[in-house]
Amino acid sequence: MIARITSTLIFTILASTGNAHAQIRTVRDIPTALAVEAVSAAVADCSSKGYSVSAAVVDRSGQLKALQRADNAGPHTIETSRRKAYTSLSLRTSTAKLMETTQKNPAAANLVYIPDFMLLGGGLPIQLEGEIIGGIGIGGAPGGHLDEQCAEAGIARIKDRLK
Repeated sequence: MIARITSTLIFTILASTGNAHAQIRTVRDIPTALAVEAVSAAVADCSSKGYSVSAAVVDRSGQLKALQRADNAGPHTIETSRRKAYTSLSLRTSTAKLMETTQKNPAAANLVYIPDFMLLGGGLPIQLEGEIIGGIGIGGAPGGHLDEQCAEAGIARIKDRLK
């Protein structure tokens, strides 16, 4: 009986000591309204240049937050845009830079084997005061650099509210 009380007391002390220093985290994420606005602006920008694309925004946990597909965009563009957004969020940089890195660094070439990664230009992280809160990806323009320009237009539309 004394052993049981002693072990319960020790467990309680250890458990409370570990939690005494824990703090509640504040997590910032891209709101749905801004995600929808960003994909809409990106698709409109590409459409004005004659490109039929899909645009996707993922939240900070990599989950799809908004998706828009232009008329006549290929069916593959939906998943391509989501994967570019996910990749740029996960690795905190543009997918175009990641593509260059994998071409120059044989050790980085294995990134292509990570599920859902897409190492083609067109994905950008979305930042709020230096913190990554989401990612945007575009698929369907005739070149990753053009996809990236449309992603930049999507971010530019909401940039003033990312403060």
